[in-house]
Amino acid sequence: QVQVVESGGGLVQAGGSLRLTCVASGSGYSINAMNWHRQVAGKPRELAASITSGGNTNYSESVKGRFTISRDNSKNNTVYLQMINVKPEDAGVYYCSAHFKQIGRPTSPTIDYWGQGTQVTVSS
Repeated sequence: QVQVVESGGGLVQAGGSLRLTCVASGSGYSINAMNWHRQVAGKPRELAASITSGGNTNYSESVKGRFTISRDNSKNNTVYLQMINVKPEDAGVYYCSAHFKQIGRPTSPTIDYWGQGTQVTVSS
């Protein structure tokens, strides 16, 4: 069974910090890239940060320099999103997704599974 589960959302003051956690698991699957997406008010959903299995990272311009994505492959493919200097415009729902590929089936497609999302609320 494939699972992607986010946690860590909540209320944070503007200028404060928050860390989101995502755990991806799936028996018989390897997990490649993992991503944090966000849906903030008035804007389309965006890919905020991503990290490959090798640790290469990418960020959207809106979070670059304030958010850090990291990954602990020893902990069931756990990914963190450390948010600092949080702004009111960062408020929204944050979703984690992970790219799953069946082990031992090189021609099988990579499938992107998403979690249910975690709410981040920013007080000014």
